[in-house]
Amino acid sequence: MPDVHLERDGAVATLVLDDVRRKNAMSPELGDALAARVREIARDASVRAVVLAGAGDAFSAGGDLAMLERLRAASFAEARAFMLGFYHRYLSITELDVPVVAAVRGPAIGAGLCVALAADLVVVDEDSRLAVNFASLGLHPGMGATYLVPRRVGAERAAELLLTGRRFTGRDAAAWGMALEALPGDRVRPRAAELAAQIAESAPLVVRALKRSLGIDRGALAHALDREAYEQAVSYASEDLGEGLRAASEKRKPAFSGR
Repeated sequence: MPDVHLERDGAVATLVLDDVRRKNAMSPELGDALAARVREIARDASVRAVVLAGAGDAFSAGGDLAMLERLRAASFAEARAFMLGFYHRYLSITELDVPVVAAVRGPAIGAGLCVALAADLVVVDEDSRLAVNFASLGLHPGMGATYLVPRRVGAERAAELLLTGRRFTGRDAAAWGMALEALPGDRVRPRAAELAAQIAESAPLVVRALKRSLGIDRGALAHALDREAYEQAVSYASEDLGEGLRAASEKRKPAFSGR
């Protein structure tokens, strides 16, 4: 069963996404577990910083393909409402009033990468395979990708990454400003914990104020999520998404028809 573990080291809390068998693929169940842990942290005034990591050898392989296939049978209204709820489960980390440091080791694909980008700081494995590959699957981007990616790398690089869906490395991510640092894999989580501990030593009132001053524009993010949920609901009815899912399952390049 997918779970999210909560670990404590003084004033630093660490959240670990754990569905190792599926490389921490983003399912509603894993999202529910994350949101529950976030609520637990939010009630604990002794927490001053949070680390977000993935169990095993992946941060997150992205959206659960079986879930996407099921949504193809849903009505437009059902799919749109489901996606909004799905986004909010995972992006609940943006509602914390303390900083979040994402420790990205191994693959972080699609919506999985977006959740990392919703953190305040990102430390990444230099050899990580990363992508916002929605378009290459036949699906409009979601999970705040149209807001979170440009916020990190600028409009033109974001457009290139979102339009092509191409893969890139942790080294690329750091060079573009998508991540703070790219390090050997075994250094990623310790470095994230070190940063979180340094944050926890700063004046907590100031840190919380800086979180509000420097953090995500929640109004802009909400607008992006509303638009993305609409467009993803449109995508679910397309033949192209069916072809993209088949191609992913068969490990081949899709042949999109534009229908």
